Amino acid sequence: MSGAVEDRRAPLVLALVAVLLRLATLGRPPGPDEAGLLLVARSWAPSAEELYGPFFVDRPPLLLALFRLGDALGGLAGTRVLTALACGLAVLLAAYAGRSVAGERAAGWAALAAAATCTNPLIAVGTAMPELLGLPLVLGSVVLALRSVRQAHRWRAVALAGAAGLSGASAVCVKQSLGGGLVFLGVLLVAATVLGRLGPRRLVATLLAAGAGAAVPALACLGWAVAAGVEPGTLWYAVATFREDASVVLATQPAGAPLGRAGVLVLAAVATGLVLVVGGFVVHAQGEWSDDPTLTSAVAVMLAADLAALVVSGSYWRDYLFALVPSTALAAALLARRRPSRRGTAMRGAVAFTALSTAVGLVGWALLQVSGAQAYPERDTARALREAAAPGDTLTVFGGRAHLQLGSGLGSPYPHLWSLPMRTLDPDLAQLRRLVDTDDRPTWLVEWVDFTTWTPAAGTLLADAVAEHYERAGTTCEGHPVWLARGTDRPAVVPDCQGWADLG
Repeated sequence: MSGAVEDRRAPLVLALVAVLLRLATLGRPPGPDEAGLLLVARSWAPSAEELYGPFFVDRPPLLLALFRLGDALGGLAGTRVLTALACGLAVLLAAYAGRSVAGERAAGWAALAAAATCTNPLIAVGTAMPELLGLPLVLGSVVLALRSVRQAHRWRAVALAGAAGLSGASAVCVKQSLGGGLVFLGVLLVAATVLGRLGPRRLVATLLAAGAGAAVPALACLGWAVAAGVEPGTLWYAVATFREDASVVLATQPAGAPLGRAGVLVLAAVATGLVLVVGGFVVHAQGEWSDDPTLTSAVAVMLAADLAALVVSGSYWRDYLFALVPSTALAAALLARRRPSRRGTAMRGAVAFTALSTAVGLVGWALLQVSGAQAYPERDTARALREAAAPGDTLTVFGGRAHLQLGSGLGSPYPHLWSLPMRTLDPDLAQLRRLVDTDDRPTWLVEWVDFTTWTPAAGTLLADAVAEHYERAGTTCEGHPVWLARGTDRPAVVPDCQGWADLG
């Protein structure tokens, strides 16, 4: 296997394989995040107090612009094609970075680690995730940072550092947790100076250039907001301050679901081989430091920052593991190059395990699809709602199932497509209760999560309001109530539920 992976053509082949594997799942029903982001992108109408219009999402404008582009290219399929291409580009950039830090032999191992993680169904199957769209920008920042440090010509090094800052900050403008490129850039420049590879003047010049480059995406977002009539405070709240408020909500409400997801995330990290790659690097970090302290420190701090961002998120969704692709690919490259060496052999084995995990996972997922065992309760419920609804009907899903909302084809008068924004911005459900009490109430209301789950007292008041203005009109595939506004004549919702294994 080593010979094939270390072939010069391997990174290109792996990039193509990654793209094709992502495209092979193009027909999969939408996931909740990609569905919600598509709905926000389609209704994009910024105003002074609404960053994107009728729906709220705590994501930067660049991400929504990418989803808007994908939607224009082909709807859900268009966004998934963009994501597949981003994965392929990330694999090529991982190979380039691996070659830069550890030579030709390491390029294929870095590419294999990136390709396997980007396509592993134990993390996510085929969906357009923000982390994947931002990976090329993180890895681009890493590549440019490495070239800057190794550039003999001072002003070329400064220009490369500025480009690295621009690329790294653009990744943050896709998703806020993708700051690994900026961390790598800063640590690499400082470590190279401390260890005598760069002079103080060059450090100051490159850091200033990197800062100037990083400011460009932020200023571009601010400029767009001002031009669109959005208050700067509205932009800042959505991309920064909201997370502080949401963290308070996560800390004060029942932690059963987040802790359960954290357990699943850890199991996924083990099953995909990411724990082996990270653990191998940690165990042998001291030896790598002895050989190349500059690179080792930059990779180590980048990896630590990526892990810290994952931990402090508080939500622990499996797709957060995609953010580890750049740092784990670099860690794999540093150790996998070593031959003969026990640490090199161990890391090559760890990367091979990530590829095996992906292969087994994809075969298992394909068998589930062919056998019809895979259940898609939101898709099947959405079809039933679409068949029962009349033109002009609206729908609100309590509990944040944006893929059900998208699949139904119905609009929503309620601004929250995810549960966390609802729990943070409408904590006592007063906004939803007021909506239910007006003539603008949604025609259909799906109680995917019991009204009293997060706030029992407020949920009871909402349940009373719903009982007054709605009548039971069916159930979802999982037995959750479907409510229809009183005085509205529609057939009952009876979904044709297929499969039995709801694996997400």
